[in-house]
Amino acid sequence: MSQSKPIVAAIGTGGTISSIGRDSLDVLDYPDFGRKMEVADAIGRYPEIATIADILPIPFRSVGSTDIGPADWLELARIIDKTARERPEIAGFIITHGTATLEETAYFLNLVLKTSKTVVLVGAQRPASALSSDAGMNLVSAVRVAIADQARGLGVLVCMNDEIQSAREVSKTSTYRLQTFRAADFGALGHVDGDGVQIYRKPARRYAPDTEFDVAELTALPRVDIVYSYGGADGTAIDAFVAAGAKGIVSAGLAPGIPTRAEREALIRAMAAGVIVTQTSRAGSGRVAPRRYLRETGIVAGDNLNPQKARLLLALALTRTNNIEQIGRMFATY
Repeated sequence: MSQSKPIVAAIGTGGTISSIGRDSLDVLDYPDFGRKMEVADAIGRYPEIATIADILPIPFRSVGSTDIGPADWLELARIIDKTARERPEIAGFIITHGTATLEETAYFLNLVLKTSKTVVLVGAQRPASALSSDAGMNLVSAVRVAIADQARGLGVLVCMNDEIQSAREVSKTSTYRLQTFRAADFGALGHVDGDGVQIYRKPARRYAPDTEFDVAELTALPRVDIVYSYGGADGTAIDAFVAAGAKGIVSAGLAPGIPTRAEREALIRAMAAGVIVTQTSRAGSGRVAPRRYLRETGIVAGDNLNPQKARLLLALALTRTNNIEQIGRMFATY
């Protein structure tokens, strides 16, 4: 590696960004019938990256992100923290990732990492082999963000489609469109333009490494499940999750965060059995406030976290405490 260029560690997990389809027009069937490159090969397709940084490839997984879950998140956090300690010369990290669970991986790392180095998750909506794939430019942009002074100290970031997003706020909003990753309530933190990284705002909530969560010795997370509300929903799923051993349940309620009457009754039963319940909304935008019903029943208000991110925070909270007030504080803090 050169002495003049910054070093970026690239951790590969697979996903569309590393996928090769049957031909240049295969933007649909490649997840099932194509192949996935190791991270070094995925980055090696774009020689432009070598002009801005030296890349240290770290193979991790070569899977679709539907196969990424808690065990992978815990291992990934340990790899990042260990690499940051052992290789202080590294300027930052990029993680190539499938888009299906990218926001969950990003938010988990945003809550648990103990390094102050910039960590950027990057994916693609079209495989690397596709005509007009977004993989190459997304990778270049992610590397530029990972080494940019302006992007330091902002927590874990997501970089796609020339936009820099906060891990806490961003979510995948479209199945196939390139502009899929959006922060519905507050928008992007900045952009990657031809003249460099442009940051316009900073996250206000707590993020890595300034968090109270330590997963270094954990081998698993407490089971937390999500119940999705719809007209006429009963308590069957809630009762089943309790029977399966759930320690927490996230209610993805009807906007503005209201379960059906039958679901309410089942949630009360769950809490009586010792399960911690967090109320969120299925709307995709907006805050669930700690209104009187939630306070009186002991349900934690999920703030503006979407259900999948509330699940992560609740699982990590349960590694620290079962106290409702303390968990409520965490949801108002992170």
